Amino acid sequence: MNLLSSTSIFSFFTIISRILGYIRDILIAVFLGASIFADAFFVAFRLPNTFRRLFAEGTFNAAFIPSYTTANLKSKKIGKIFADDIFSIISLILLLIVTVAEIFTPYLVYLIAPGFISDDLKFKLAVELTRITFPFLLFVSLSSFFSGILNSKNKFAAAAAAPIILNLVLITSILVSYYNNYNIAKQLSYGVTIAGIIQLIFLIYFTSNFYKPNLKINFKISSKVKFFFKKLLPSIFSSGVTQINILVGTIIASFQSGAVSYLYYADRVYQINLAIAGIAVGTVSLPVLTKAFKSKNFLKVSRIQNKSIELSLLLSIPASLGLIIASEEIINGLFGYGSFTIDDVKITSDALMFFGYGVIAFALVKILSNFFFARDDTKTPFYISSFIVFLNILLSVSFFKKIGFLIIPISTSLSTWIGVLIFIYLLKKRKYLQLENKLLGNSIRIGISSTIMAFVLVLALKNYSSYLDYAYDYKSIYLLIIVGIVGIVYLLSCYLLGLLKIKNYKTN
Repeated sequence: MNLLSSTSIFSFFTIISRILGYIRDILIAVFLGASIFADAFFVAFRLPNTFRRLFAEGTFNAAFIPSYTTANLKSKKIGKIFADDIFSIISLILLLIVTVAEIFTPYLVYLIAPGFISDDLKFKLAVELTRITFPFLLFVSLSSFFSGILNSKNKFAAAAAAPIILNLVLITSILVSYYNNYNIAKQLSYGVTIAGIIQLIFLIYFTSNFYKPNLKINFKISSKVKFFFKKLLPSIFSSGVTQINILVGTIIASFQSGAVSYLYYADRVYQINLAIAGIAVGTVSLPVLTKAFKSKNFLKVSRIQNKSIELSLLLSIPASLGLIIASEEIINGLFGYGSFTIDDVKITSDALMFFGYGVIAFALVKILSNFFFARDDTKTPFYISSFIVFLNILLSVSFFKKIGFLIIPISTSLSTWIGVLIFIYLLKKRKYLQLENKLLGNSIRIGISSTIMAFVLVLALKNYSSYLDYAYDYKSIYLLIIVGIVGIVYLLSCYLLGLLKIKNYKTN
């Protein structure tokens, strides 16, 4: 297998999904802006969407793939029994969670957005929309199970393409609501749940060549299944630390008017790169890393680890520089229309800039966690992630009154960087990671290419500033042209410095 080519396939579908997600979000920004309807929908969507990210973006795989791979290596029959047991148990657990959440939704909304309680209309609206969107959690979590089956077989395309369905359904919901004068926020909420159902059916179809589920009730739980669930909760928390930090940020931001929406729009932009530099690389590398470790091929394990880090840096360093340098132009070009005012652009761009400082760390946490997950160790990443979240909450709460909601992206980035340093220290101490000299040399080359790209970006923003002004109708087109130019410059410089040779990323 080749990390670069597999990551490219995963990234291609992820980019398509994120582009459609951008179209969805720009439509929300145009029609809802940062209104109470937008805030209520984003809160209603935040919890099931956080679970989607927690389960779908590698977290479920972190616990499932090593266990499923071990079972399959013994025999396909043992692998099938193990998968059926996991499918049956998580189906029942998720059904129970959704039922309880539907009953106690007001308390749930209060936990997610306690600041809404002072606005009765906003709170009631958020409760209503959350009840509509919450069943999405059931369908998307089951979808993650089938994605895990596919990923363990080194089949990444269908799992990466599945989120496209969500964005297509939500775009359709917005357009239909607008032309028929329906309640846009309410129809968007229905669209979320409908998309979850379609996505699950889509993945069941593509998994059918490798696995057909049997739902069964068995009160005798095997030791393998017990071991899996023992790993699952720590892996959800540790691998999803960025998403948990975002959820924490939403809770704190709910005390400032419009802040939930500002964080949402900023989050949408930097998550595009995180999906490629962290989630794609992590998802692609975990199955092959697990198999190498289970077969005790430690030379191969070391190579995969070093190449995973290098590939993550190759994708995240230029993105981080781009978000820091051009945060205002990016938010302006993507969302600066209709109800989304110039003041909204400025505030959101500040949040994006501070998230930009943490992009490399967000991606590396995903990669470094895998080095423990492949060894069936989910406790160590759990402890580190717990510290990251604790530090984030401490900083956010301590400085919220003084700085406002911008402390949320600042503390998220800072706490995650500290987490990266802890990960590297423990990996080195336990001799789980041997950094190659080649990695250092290639990292310097990546830094050189990123600096060249940043220089070109600054020149382009300066020369085309009038075309990126808030009042200019076609600013998004010029933004895309500039992104395309600097992207080509970066890839060309990487190629000339020998960073894009496909043979360099072979795992064999």
